[in-house]
Amino acid sequence: MRYVVFNQKGGVGKSTITCNLAAISAAQGRRTLVVDLDPQGNSTRYLLGDGADEAPAGVADFFEQQLKFSVRTPALQDFVSATPFDDLDVMASSPALDEMHGKLESRYKIYKLRDALAELGQDYAQIWIDTPPALNFYTRSALIAAQACLIPFDCDDFSRRALYALLENVQEIQADHNKELVVAGIIVNQFQARARLPQQLVQELVAEGLPVLQPYLGASVKVKESHQLARPLIQMATSHGLTQDFIALHALITRPPAPKPARKNARAAAG
Repeated sequence: MRYVVFNQKGGVGKSTITCNLAAISAAQGRRTLVVDLDPQGNSTRYLLGDGADEAPAGVADFFEQQLKFSVRTPALQDFVSATPFDDLDVMASSPALDEMHGKLESRYKIYKLRDALAELGQDYAQIWIDTPPALNFYTRSALIAAQACLIPFDCDDFSRRALYALLENVQEIQADHNKELVVAGIIVNQFQARARLPQQLVQELVAEGLPVLQPYLGASVKVKESHQLARPLIQMATSHGLTQDFIALHALITRPPAPKPARKNARAAAG
């Protein structure tokens, strides 16, 4: 299954959510891949620590290969790096993604990531895609490649206003490029349970029928500590409340869909 964590707004926790959900999948014994499409490389740094400074082959090298177009192409696993954590790999980001953005868009390479991740999906039970804070070639590629979209929401009025346009953009990708894509849910991040405004904003989203997931993720210094140590929460503080909330969210997001009720034969029903 391929999941994309997407929001055009920066600072909403995309990398933190991507890496922690992926790390839970790996900790549960599923071979898992994180694809870091953000040139800032926060997911890459989170999972590789100082190893990110060694500039491992990754997403930029993959896209560079698509621009060269050679009959003899490297294996996709050549663009994947192992992390220090069992069953968890990363397709690392690079600042070079910024430089090749225009070339990729002009040469219409928008489906290349989808094809690559469909092939890698034979080796990985789950693939989690982190995206830059913009609706550009990379985020569109991710939405076309994914099967489920998760939207972080950070409980302020600007985020709420932007949410509607964001959902329309996802629906446009669904209609034009990826009918398989579903919005798996809105993840409430940095939630302050004792503050009135966050409660009001979330309640309004729920009242509108939007797919708001529970539990909500609260603010915690543990997250900053895990960033500094380059260790996802499941590896650093398994029993912490926020870690348990991530585990509950992961279970909710990845549970199999409920079977649809059998449709009765019209003639049998009439008889």
